[in-house]
Amino acid sequence: MRTMQPMSPPNRSFALALAAAAALAACSSAPPARVRTVQIDRTTYGIAHITAPDYEGIGYGFAYAHAQDDLCLMADRLLTLRGERTRYLGAQGTAHISLNQLSNPRVDLFIRAHMDDAVLESAASAWSPDLQAAVRGYVAGYNRYLQNAVEAGTVPESCRGKPWLQPMTVGDVRRGVENTMILGSLGAFADAVLDADPPARQRGHASVDAPTPDGAAAELARDRFNSNPEGAAYGSNGWAFGRNATPDGHGVLLGNPHFPWSGPDRFWEVHLTIPGTLDVMGASGGMLPVVLIGFNRDVAWTHTVSTGQRFTLYELTLDPADPTVYLVDGQRRKMTARTVALPAGAEGSRPISKVFYDSEWGPIVAMPKAGLGWTASHAYALHDANTLNMRAGDTWMRMARAHDVGELRAAMGNQGLPWVNTIAADRQGNAMYADLSVVPDVSAAMLESCAPSPAAAALFDRAGLAVLDGSRSACAWSRDAAATQPGIIAARRMPVLVTPDWVQNSNDSYWLSNPDVPPATGISPLVGPVGTVQGLRTRSAIQEIRGRLAGSDGLAGDRMGPSELRSVIFRDRNFAGELVMDDLVAACKAADALLSRDAREGCRVLSAWDRTDDAGSAGAPLFREFWRKARGIPNVWRVPFDPGRPVATPSGLAMDRRATRDAVFQALAEAVALVRAAGFAPDVALGVPQSRVVHGHRVALHGGTEFEGVLNKLEAEGQQAIDAGGYRVDFGSSYLQVVTFDERGPLAQAILTYGQSGEPGSEHAYDQLPLFAAKHWQSLPFHPEDVEAQRIGQPLRLEY
Repeated sequence: MRTMQPMSPPNRSFALALAAAAALAACSSAPPARVRTVQIDRTTYGIAHITAPDYEGIGYGFAYAHAQDDLCLMADRLLTLRGERTRYLGAQGTAHISLNQLSNPRVDLFIRAHMDDAVLESAASAWSPDLQAAVRGYVAGYNRYLQNAVEAGTVPESCRGKPWLQPMTVGDVRRGVENTMILGSLGAFADAVLDADPPARQRGHASVDAPTPDGAAAELARDRFNSNPEGAAYGSNGWAFGRNATPDGHGVLLGNPHFPWSGPDRFWEVHLTIPGTLDVMGASGGMLPVVLIGFNRDVAWTHTVSTGQRFTLYELTLDPADPTVYLVDGQRRKMTARTVALPAGAEGSRPISKVFYDSEWGPIVAMPKAGLGWTASHAYALHDANTLNMRAGDTWMRMARAHDVGELRAAMGNQGLPWVNTIAADRQGNAMYADLSVVPDVSAAMLESCAPSPAAAALFDRAGLAVLDGSRSACAWSRDAAATQPGIIAARRMPVLVTPDWVQNSNDSYWLSNPDVPPATGISPLVGPVGTVQGLRTRSAIQEIRGRLAGSDGLAGDRMGPSELRSVIFRDRNFAGELVMDDLVAACKAADALLSRDAREGCRVLSAWDRTDDAGSAGAPLFREFWRKARGIPNVWRVPFDPGRPVATPSGLAMDRRATRDAVFQALAEAVALVRAAGFAPDVALGVPQSRVVHGHRVALHGGTEFEGVLNKLEAEGQQAIDAGGYRVDFGSSYLQVVTFDERGPLAQAILTYGQSGEPGSEHAYDQLPLFAAKHWQSLPFHPEDVEAQRIGQPLRLEY
């Protein structure tokens, strides 16, 4: 694929670069030049309200305001998208592609191998005129702010004077969209693409086949992005309640995405208004001037990462004489080899290059530990349904104008949403769960008829990785004429539930979106499993909802209104603790005289623990470290999974089995020693090690991990256990919104845990974290009079 040309060298005039970018943005389809004005208002916590007469103005004001808050983060994203990190930052640094943290050279090589500007431009030609105008304005607005900041000397310190601080182009936006689309597919396997090399030759023959696949490695491969029971960074809770479940008959929605707290994937709060055309508020991210999770006057929505697969792997049967030749229907096909080289860095470092291999089924990948190595007989290709999916921007633009969940569903009909479910509620009291994401059209029958070698075929049941036989053209994805894109499942064959009752999703499949409603039938296994063990967050969510609607959860009444919903999500129940602590306490009492000192101390602390992950919960860190160890003990559950009781099972600790009991007490003793070694007492309150300094003040944080089943999820990516620094939370609950409606429009309260700005010196960096810690919510100003009441400073008016 063609790669982007290197950026202008640092000694070129910044003004010339900016002028060139402006010329590129001003395409021939632009309307005649006329003076128009966009207004930017800021309200409490720096929330941006953009008002413009058209979509170009919306894009212009959006980018200008976002750059005010996050210029250096945005510029850093551009550096990644251009494949120029090594050139400007050196080979020693790292960056993320999806959840992969890779060295700068590997990031640059992957980007340069994948991004083809001519192909992306062709795909983006299908953008609606409104989206094209918004993107055109977005580029111009960013460049306007960049120029202003450079001239005024107000560029933040983290990127001030850097040669990589360059103007944006429309091509950058296309690359940004593509990078977001492949987060759950090719991007998640970037390192596997980079690791794919033909087998070494010995005595003229290719190397022997790979060993038997390792199940844990296969699961790790699957869990790079989603469907991860142990807590991938990208997850969410989404709940919607209809008129049968709410106090006044209006819909109520909870949005609780779990995303990184730093870097380019941070959310940013914004309100977009085109009088008479658009009025939408919520959170955005990426490089499109749209609201991703939010609400308008009549409907509110959120997204959760879906279990649907965005790709399939193909097992290629190789020519024994040449491992770069594969067979399809008995015919030899030569792989395409393409050398990608990085330009020399500023310090004159050695050139770096890599040969990438492609097939008609997609790029070649290699994951030997999962049994997917490139060997003498087989190679594996990844066919990605979201590559060149440029439809998402128009999807979100249409969703912003919907008047109810029916129109919202129709807005998603172009199948642009890449890897998320949608949960929504409207003013009329309808609730909706919909997985209308992009999934390859592969049926259960096709998985069987197109099974590859037995070891590769077993990866679907073992780890959720679908591998098809690439030696037969009949194993290409099915083509439904009703699908927006050839080879994906048509929207009419994806699971959707609209109900006056309630729906929920916490990153498990559509199966239990409402367990009282039979799931849709005839759904492809690639959309999600049915009848399997559910994640602890899913089980906790269903129990919380059922308890609330039964009036048995300790709150008043038996309806889920916004105040009840805000209370429930911050109850911080530790579902794993609720499942196992009764058995542990009983076993502690029975075996007290036989226990080690540390195990006895652990029993004392956890017997008094309140089974929550509240900041003041004494013993919560000890349970976390205990359960981190104990959950993997063989046969640890007393009651095994029962598909007829998926919310209640598995449960309990099998303490009547001696081997299990001994292992559990050993895990407890080790957890006590670990917490002590980190410098904390075994009964330390969670908010001591789980805290963050904000503007000179330490803020204690409530919330727990995925494996504990805490709905209000907080995680420390890559941290294996508590240490002397405590828990360094860096992802989890990010933008939280609870929305309902009255006769005037939406009533929304929200928290952006890490604040509007990613710049450490900004007043809006983590300024909402104390709000989160106190379990207080910010009322979002949607109506003009509310914006006026919360306004900070004077409006900024820009001509464009």
